[in-house]
Amino acid sequence: MQKYFSIGEAAKAAGTTSETLRHYDRIGLVKPGVRDEWTNYRYYTEQDIVRLNTVRALQLMDLPLKEIKRVLEYDDLEKIVDFLERAEEKADEKIAALQYSKAKIGLAKADYERKLLSREKLTGTALKDIPERVILLSDTLEEPTLDNLWSYLDHFYEKVTPALKDKFSFEDLAGIYTENGLSRLFAVCTRYTDIEGLRVLPRGKYLCANCTEEERGETLGELIHTARTKYGTEPEFTVQLIVVSGILHWNYEVQVYVGDKNIPVR
Repeated sequence: MQKYFSIGEAAKAAGTTSETLRHYDRIGLVKPGVRDEWTNYRYYTEQDIVRLNTVRALQLMDLPLKEIKRVLEYDDLEKIVDFLERAEEKADEKIAALQYSKAKIGLAKADYERKLLSREKLTGTALKDIPERVILLSDTLEEPTLDNLWSYLDHFYEKVTPALKDKFSFEDLAGIYTENGLSRLFAVCTRYTDIEGLRVLPRGKYLCANCTEEERGETLGELIHTARTKYGTEPEFTVQLIVVSGILHWNYEVQVYVGDKNIPVR
């Protein structure tokens, strides 16, 4: 005995919607096996469900509905085999692209997890004891942008001559170094040799505060004022570490050196 499915049941069986089935009917792609002449209700057979599922599978290959309709009308096994071979190649290409994307997502996730674990939340102003750091200044970059942060360390490896590249490596950190009114982006060196553009940031006490891009100038001014009035120092340089806060967003940790005196760190 033939089994019939309502349009809702057929849509559920094919993993689609009733409106999609009505559209298939209108364009002649999949017509219901039976239509009630009094109510105009559509009823689908098991063979119709197979055809619907075939259409859904072909759509996953990014085929337009016109192409799918043409394929379903093939009455030539050679044509069908040829089509399926091409479909298989496309599927392999999509799988390779998805695997590549998954690998890139995994690397990005690991990178952001490292940033999250290393992120230190500051409330207000803090005095931190920071070890000596060696940085390499950019010749051209003054401010962070989406373009230069996207391939940040590549810029600094390109600055180094090919003969010296093996002598350099960098932390995954970015920042702005300012001295005598001149600001440059920098990378923190983990391995280096003496070249132009290197700076040594001394070990010692730094006044630190987190801020947004909009607050950066005001926060820097407040820290410099505190260094002068409370610690009696005239900062020769300032550091603004870039703190990633989102995929396309970042904030700053402003650092002002106040010396290597015996100042209690809180």
